[in-house]
Amino acid sequence: MLSADIIEVDLDVNQPAELSFEAGQWISVPFGPKNVRAYSIASTPLSSRRITLCADVAPGGIGSAWFRGLAAEQAVEFKAPFGGFVFRRDDPRRSLFVAEEIGIVPIRSMLADLAETGFELRAKLLYWGRDPSWLPYHAEFLALTRRCPGFAYHPMVGAGDAGRLAARVDALVTDTSDLVAYVSGSGVMIDAVRRALMAKGLDRKSVRWEKFW
Repeated sequence: MLSADIIEVDLDVNQPAELSFEAGQWISVPFGPKNVRAYSIASTPLSSRRITLCADVAPGGIGSAWFRGLAAEQAVEFKAPFGGFVFRRDDPRRSLFVAEEIGIVPIRSMLADLAETGFELRAKLLYWGRDPSWLPYHAEFLALTRRCPGFAYHPMVGAGDAGRLAARVDALVTDTSDLVAYVSGSGVMIDAVRRALMAKGLDRKSVRWEKFW
């Protein structure tokens, strides 16, 4: 339990013995012929025999109940990997990461992977949560700023909306000529941040996103 509503789960990969994936991708868990749930992988590709999932279980639906009820040694069937929200190492531009609450999971995987493999980070992370319990990886990102001089971390806590988050992006970004953005969270937030960046001259295709709700 990372908080009252955010849970991490480790899955040992048995069949096959390893899971090859890219940081930022997700798995699909079936709950019936036409009922599946997607869970982003919070761990990095270096851990191919054990993957970590992280989920918001506040909604209380079928996926939340299943996630809360997972027990040690329980078998889990899933399909993976899926998703194109991955970091492109061959892109020389500076990176802006924007995450809203549980939307941090794929970005956490990306940043941890880059740090583990010695990639030179030139990036900013803006991370919003309604209160500190909704910033489960806060301490990890603070530590990353100490290890990586090119990484800047900007947490936000408190009541707000997509417009407030987009306004903070607008204040942080002064130049978009050498920038690519990775945005993850609600569709409303993604649209607001994209509009803010495009208003500053960033091309629409330079905003990559993952919609959680």
